[in-house]
Amino acid sequence: MTPFEAFSHCKRISTDTRNILPNSVFFALKGARFNGNEFALAALEQGAAYAVVDEAVGTDPRLIQVNEVLTALQECARSYRRSMNIPVVGLTGSNGKTTNKELFGAVLKKRLKVHVTAGNFNNHIGVPLTLLEMPETSEVAIIEMGANHQREIALLASIAEPSIGYITNYGKAHMEGFGGVEGIIAGKSELYDYCRERGAQVMINFDDPIQITKSTGIDFFGFGHSKGLQWKSSTKDEFAAIQFTHEADSYTVKSKLSGSFNEQNIAAAVCLGIHFGVPPQDIVDALEGYTPEMNRVEWRTTKYNKVLLDAYNANPTSMSLSVESFAKWHSDGWMVLGDMFELGKSATVEHQEMIALIQRLDMSERTILVGKHFGACDWNGMHFDTTQELEIFWNKKGAPKDAYILLKGSRGIALEALLPLL
Repeated sequence: MTPFEAFSHCKRISTDTRNILPNSVFFALKGARFNGNEFALAALEQGAAYAVVDEAVGTDPRLIQVNEVLTALQECARSYRRSMNIPVVGLTGSNGKTTNKELFGAVLKKRLKVHVTAGNFNNHIGVPLTLLEMPETSEVAIIEMGANHQREIALLASIAEPSIGYITNYGKAHMEGFGGVEGIIAGKSELYDYCRERGAQVMINFDDPIQITKSTGIDFFGFGHSKGLQWKSSTKDEFAAIQFTHEADSYTVKSKLSGSFNEQNIAAAVCLGIHFGVPPQDIVDALEGYTPEMNRVEWRTTKYNKVLLDAYNANPTSMSLSVESFAKWHSDGWMVLGDMFELGKSATVEHQEMIALIQRLDMSERTILVGKHFGACDWNGMHFDTTQELEIFWNKKGAPKDAYILLKGSRGIALEALLPLL
């Protein structure tokens, strides 16, 4: 029996013996600190119907031995995706992947049964798990694909086999792994390469010349200020809003997403919705009803303050956009900015440039920097090496009150830990 045959029988999988699903297929994955093979027999005892292993662990007939469990998981997911025979939207990009995924899902759910990547399950393990959790009643899937080095998007595309590809943008993210900006462009464009080779479509932003160039030779549709689904900014406060035109009628979307940089994300969701036949007013209702969460550009009202929590991830592109937007609307507020990781040799330069931006915006006296990368820069304002050090300082001196506060930094800085003090 193959892993896919076992999955076809069970329709559910498990990867952790702490929460084995009854009658599931257990995939004995390996990690830096664990070997799933060692738990395979325990998984069977706890209710798994089969266990996929790549080491000799016993003679139980329910054991399915393969060359490599991870590869078997990916192949199983690919086979299941093919058996579903539904449209799959694969999206990647340096910034905004999760926001776009959530917006796409909100819009398409107005007309279709949609399966969407949960959380940040967007890597070589998360993508196959996402596919294998897809209900058989699904009519379309939205699969987020993340990467921090070359050839990873190519792998994920070969597993998800998207029928429509979308790249949010090319920004300064994971520069260490990709080898600089040109490496980022090449790595993200592996999604275009897949779509070109397989005859799939792509959705592009007609205002992005790199997307236009990299999508040459592919069947595409898209959005822009003067081409494709036409849209323009309608933002009048800190919350992104756009106006779009469809079949001579005009519609306005006023979102709960902070920052005008989210206008493109809204336009992309509108464009995809129109492509799938969602009525324009339903698209408007879906986008206006979407509330950001998961520590991503999420406004939280605390006991003393209004906090814009964007502490899930950070890179020079996303941080610049957040800082500029916050300074525009809340120049009397406070910014707490944490280090940006995975920048490699560019780390010091990029952090110093961020400081220069803060100074140009005249926010130096209202900005607190956290992390050793910022600490290595020329900065005369407040700085702490760790979030814990800032917590200690605020416990002694008191945190800001009655203020708007931006928390923006990479996941490892964990700025959300400051919320109880705010």
